[in-house]
Amino acid sequence: MHVAAADEVRRLERGMSTLATIASVSPFIGLFGTVWGVMDAFIGLGDAGAASLRAVAPGIAEALVTTAAGLAAAIPALIAYNHYLQAIRATAQRMDHFAAEFVARVETLYSS
Repeated sequence: MHVAAADEVRRLERGMSTLATIASVSPFIGLFGTVWGVMDAFIGLGDAGAASLRAVAPGIAEALVTTAAGLAAAIPALIAYNHYLQAIRATAQRMDHFAAEFVARVETLYSS
């Protein structure tokens, strides 16, 4: 019963590493996009030859969009990961309790 319970927990945990990876990597991808956008803004500033908002606005806007996209992917993935992890742990605990209770009852019935 313990082997079957462990197999079921492994089956339930499939895909959890993908959620964890998305939750942990997405902010860094957004940060990379932010850095790229700011660099692009400064290049635009240098090409324009004048320090104006019109020269840097497109790059800054792109930077903010990539930051928001990274967070928009990371936050739901982290919430889903925590939700599913808690459900898997509760299921594993119920299976362990059931197996222990079942074995105890079988021992009681057949130990005479």
